[in-house]
Amino acid sequence: MEITRTSPLSLAVIVGSNREGRFGPVIADWFLSHAGRRTDFTIDVIDLADPGTDLPTALSRDPAPAVRDRLAEVGGTLAAADAFVVITPEYNHSFPAAVKNLIDWHYTEWQAKPVGFVSYGGMSGGLRAVEQLRQVFAEMHAVTVRDTVSFHNAHGHFDEDGRHKDPTGPDGAAKTMLDQLAWWAHALRDAKAVHPYGG
Repeated sequence: MEITRTSPLSLAVIVGSNREGRFGPVIADWFLSHAGRRTDFTIDVIDLADPGTDLPTALSRDPAPAVRDRLAEVGGTLAAADAFVVITPEYNHSFPAAVKNLIDWHYTEWQAKPVGFVSYGGMSGGLRAVEQLRQVFAEMHAVTVRDTVSFHNAHGHFDEDGRHKDPTGPDGAAKTMLDQLAWWAHALRDAKAVHPYGG
């Protein structure tokens, strides 16, 4: 299929927490409700709590057949994506091990693509996790967008139905981040169509 400037961008949204009792699905549902209203993205969700994304922590150049099957599925989604959003909590001033594991099992899938962040946590709102992820994705030849969506003391911002109690600020932040992500995704997709990335 020929890709044109008006072709929708493929966005892979990574739900980064696999912790028991995690708050991540509330944040993910909120974000996906916003991203899903846009016409410039088609969305795939990679939830690191799903069994199909459970990858060994010991990296291997010759993984077992079952691991190859999981890599083929999640790797295909990553490879097809034009852009990524990582939804991450902050654990002990950093991001979850499951996110690093997903990153480390792949390489070319990240290259010359933009990454946005939605973070949540206590007083820091997950921003320390995001700052560390920026360094990791730079090593993967990815481009991180400046603006993020961040929820400080996240549990207190949502009601029992998962609705944000005061959505004006977060709604605006999500739009800004997605606008930046779309700009970079179009720019990089167009550039790679002319000249493949040489990373």
